[in-house]
Amino acid sequence: MKSKFLAGPYIAWMAIFTVVPLAMVAYFAFTDNSGAFTLDNLAYAAEYWPVLLRSVLYAVAACAICLVVGYPVAYVIAQSTQRTQRVLYLLVTLPMCMSFLLRTLALVSLVRDTGIINSFLGLFGIGPLPLIRNSGSVIMGMVYNYLPYMIMPLYTVIVKLDPRLIEAAQDLGCDNVQTFRRVILPLSVPGIVSGITMVFVPAVSTFYISQKLGATENIMVGDIIETQFKGSLNRNLGAAMSLILMLLVFISIGLMNRFTDDDEEVATI
Repeated sequence: MKSKFLAGPYIAWMAIFTVVPLAMVAYFAFTDNSGAFTLDNLAYAAEYWPVLLRSVLYAVAACAICLVVGYPVAYVIAQSTQRTQRVLYLLVTLPMCMSFLLRTLALVSLVRDTGIINSFLGLFGIGPLPLIRNSGSVIMGMVYNYLPYMIMPLYTVIVKLDPRLIEAAQDLGCDNVQTFRRVILPLSVPGIVSGITMVFVPAVSTFYISQKLGATENIMVGDIIETQFKGSLNRNLGAAMSLILMLLVFISIGLMNRFTDDDEEVATI
């Protein structure tokens, strides 16, 4: 009884700031301007499937790059001394203390045609290189902003690995590659799944990055949703697209949790 009472403020907070907004999104998605029930909003939202597909592909690419870059970083941090771990972990999380908008604008100042990188290359007669207003720059912006979300769960899992398992594999004749492939990598799958989830969810729904680093052909579903709500163009259509995106995120999280549960069962067996 006491535990339920203590959970009361959290339940009230979730109801007011999570359940109610989601219910409002669902309401506007299935109604028109007069409040009558309709499925036209979902039909119109389905016409933007190329934008939704582009958003998913960009998010998957960002997840893959974050995993390739973040795994070695997390492994190096986990293998360092306690004092070095604290310093390196602080350096990874420090950019997150800065505003997301400021980080994106800082990246724009680096990669634009008159930015720092192209200005430096111009001293050697190179460029300006097309580092902005393309799909690559949008994906780079996602990696730049969301890489810490991949490193942190990977580090948390890798640092807890029992070193005796690695020593046992080496005693049984495994080289470094085999030890990594048969011991370290399988045991770090929960961290990989958590990292992919933490990167994919904000990446697939982002909008500011694509506006500042991309071009017209690089718009994402988040841009469409923002456009519909800004200026009251069609809030019902924006709600319908938000609902579709929310369902996509829930499905992705469910699949990731399914893989994590399967891995835990195999490890237990």
